Order: sequence, then C-alpha cells, then structure tokens
Amino acid sequence: MSLAFRTVGILAKPSDDRLAGTLETLVTHLRERGLDILLDQATLPDLASLRDYPRATRDEIGQQSDLVISVGGDGTLINAAHCLAPHGKPVLGINLGRLGFLVDISPDELNSRLDRILAGEYIAEERFLLCGRVLRGEDVVHEGIVFNDLVYKVRDAVRMIEFETHIDGRYLFTQRSDGMVICTPSGSTAYALSAGGPILTPDLESIVLAPICPHTLSNRPIVVPASSTVEIKATPHSRANSLVSFDGQTMIDMEPEDRLNICRAAHSARLIHPADYDYFHILRAKLHWGGHP
Repeated sequence: MSLAFRTVGILAKPSDDRLAGTLETLVTHLRERGLDILLDQATLPDLASLRDYPRATRDEIGQQSDLVISVGGDGTLINAAHCLAPHGKPVLGINLGRLGFLVDISPDELNSRLDRILAGEYIAEERFLLCGRVLRGEDVVHEGIVFNDLVYKVRDAVRMIEFETHIDGRYLFTQRSDGMVICTPSGSTAYALSAGGPILTPDLESIVLAPICPHTLSNRPIVVPASSTVEIKATPHSRANSLVSFDGQTMIDMEPEDRLNICRAAHSARLIHPADYDYFHILRAKLHWGGHP
C-alpha cells in the first residue's frame, strides 16, 4: 500500500555547484503535480525560483511532510536521517555526486523516477540507528544518534590507545590499537570496511565492531546482535588521549575515565528507493566486483 504524499520537504547540500538547476527542476515538477513544498531554511539557497515556497526548520519539516527529499550525496541523506528519524518520515535521495550507497536518483532521471514513486512504485526500507553516550561518572557528557558509525579513536597522532570492551556487561577484550569502529549494517560499507570489517546487508539486525590497526593481529572484527549494549573505556595504562566521532560529523574529546556506551536507538530511519532498487547491484558498481582482471 503506497503512502499519500501530499507535502514534500526538501533538504540539500548547500555548497554544491550543481544544486541550483536540480532544485529548480525538482520544485517545478512537484508543483505541477499539485504537491505542497517545504524548504529547509538551513540549507536551501536563496534562489529566485524558490522564493514562493515556505521555509521551515528540520523539526517542522519532520512534523508536516509526508516525504522528505535529500538533494546531495550519502552524507546529506545521513544528516537528514538524524533529524527525521524521531518523526518517522521517509527520505528519498537525489544524488549530485558519485554513485552512493544510499542516494538512488540522478538529476537526469529525476522526473521519470519521481513520477513512479509518487504513483506508489517504490521500495520502503527501515534501517536501525545507534545511540552513543559519553559518560563521565554518572553524567552524560554527550549523546548522539548515528546512521553509519561511531569511531572511538586515539586523539594523539603517533600513539596507540589501550582500551577495554564489554558487551552487555560481559568482558570481551583489552586491545591496543588506533581505535574501534562500531557500526550499523549501513555503516559496514564505510570506515569499518577499510578496517577489515565484513559487509552486512541492510536488513541484518547486527552491529559490527572493527578494530583500527590493532597491535595484535589476532584482534579481528566481531559481529554482535543489534540488541547488545557495547561499552568501551580506556585502561589506566593507556598513555594516549581518545575521542569519539559520531558519523564523522561530531567529534567529542574524552577524558581518561570516560566511558563510551552504545546501544540501538529508539527510532529507525525510513528510506524510499525506486522500485528497481538492488543493493547487490550497488555493491558490484561501487566495489568493482565481477570485472575482468
């Protein structure tokens, strides 16, 4: 059963040179189909062609829109997912750059693809998110939601960090390395992949823990259930400072006694794909599988 898309919110990557033409095509097409349009006041440029449309905050877009269109790349869509997950609104990605893992529609096929989606020909998908908390004693110093990953890593350029990892309160290991990537299936094709982690299909309910340059080569990535609570903290012997990155967008410096607590977030991100979406096709294209040597 298709959704009733009557109001469409639009978010964008503001610094992209190709944005203006794509936005003009998009809003004209939506207006011709009688849809209401809300523009993100934080990212949409002040173009003459957009001045007739109301602007709104991210929360207002989440509350009032039936569909949100993200114009940019995977990073733009991830940023939108952070804000819109609590509202349960689906996000569709229009790609202005290279082929992405998340954004499906290129500007040259925008009108035809969008018409099919508005007619109910699409695939809806939910992807779980992670919630990370930096704890200092009993106080929460920072809390954030991630679509891809949290990265616990050394803050000093030429030192390793020694830290302990616990899963659901049970000791897993002590490790000396440059850090650890903790990711969702969506994030398994990002930083965790370069750290030697496995690729998880988006429908799996699992979390990847991938060490970054471990000193002991027997330290390998491990996959745990999405219901797990992961806790990481530096040991008293660690001589390096640490920080945690939230989807590469927020960096929090950690004190020696701080703990990083990670669990499944309360809300999931909802994505919309064209009806012919094929995750394995995207993997083949992005990772150059199946080509001749």
